[in-house]
Amino acid sequence: MTTVADAPPTAPVEPPVKPRKKRGRFTPYWLLLPGLLWLVVFFALPMLYQASTSVQTGSLEKGYEVTWHFQTYLDALGEYWPQFLRSVLYAGIATVLCLLLGYPLAYLIAFKAGRWRNLVLILVIAPFFTSFLIRTLAWKTILADGGWVVGSLDALHILDVTSWIGLTEGDRVLATPLAVVCGLTYNFLPFMILPLYTSLERIDGRLHEAAGDLYARPFTTFRRVTFPLSLPGVVSGTLLTFIPASGDYVNAQLLGSTSEKMVGNVIQSQFLTVLDYPTAAALSFILMAAILIMVTLYIRRAGTEDLV
Repeated sequence: MTTVADAPPTAPVEPPVKPRKKRGRFTPYWLLLPGLLWLVVFFALPMLYQASTSVQTGSLEKGYEVTWHFQTYLDALGEYWPQFLRSVLYAGIATVLCLLLGYPLAYLIAFKAGRWRNLVLILVIAPFFTSFLIRTLAWKTILADGGWVVGSLDALHILDVTSWIGLTEGDRVLATPLAVVCGLTYNFLPFMILPLYTSLERIDGRLHEAAGDLYARPFTTFRRVTFPLSLPGVVSGTLLTFIPASGDYVNAQLLGSTSEKMVGNVIQSQFLTVLDYPTAAALSFILMAAILIMVTLYIRRAGTEDLV
């Protein structure tokens, strides 16, 4: 016979859990609203306005009217295609130079700078403390005729080589393609160094030690470990350098001559001097479409989406 003392203990009954009300469900959307409004007002609406301007006809005196005149795109591309090619060429050369100069510096900052790392980083971004215009004007003094830079290049017979390939003219550097490329490289070099440094700094140092334990030489470690892991920084840096450099007009305006004008100079002239707004808008959209296509192909070819 089972008694009360022999009965198994019963588990305590927990009160039913009431479902919590979803509070703040729309909070993330409210936080995103200011940024979305900023993009709509200062990006989307001006883009739509420029798109409508590119298909207008008329004049500044009589006014412009939307007539869906897409021939403006063909006329602009047919007339100014040399400036487009020159912009891509100059921006591409400047991007390669920034990569060749920036990668070793970013590598030294990430792995060798030690306690001097913050100081070197400040020196990298120090050009941003002054105006873009002032930095470019300084290169007019650096590359001036009769200066020590031109004299040194001439003494080393480097100007003979650059003149032969068409980068300079005789013993003159200013108002040549070389001067424009130098200005682009200097002004956009920090945009290459910072993403590279961020990507390199994230690499686990134990991977280098493991490569050394496997008797890998320093160059093999760099080729098989460091560089593949830094590809996101390479892709980000090249994009941040090439995109603004291809649309730049200040360096070509101040350091080049009329034969070194880039498409940015043409757009600026069409907007402010010629006052041909449809052509200027069409050139802007052609440049944007060309850069978008090149960037898409480049990212696919790079094979990485982990951008810094």
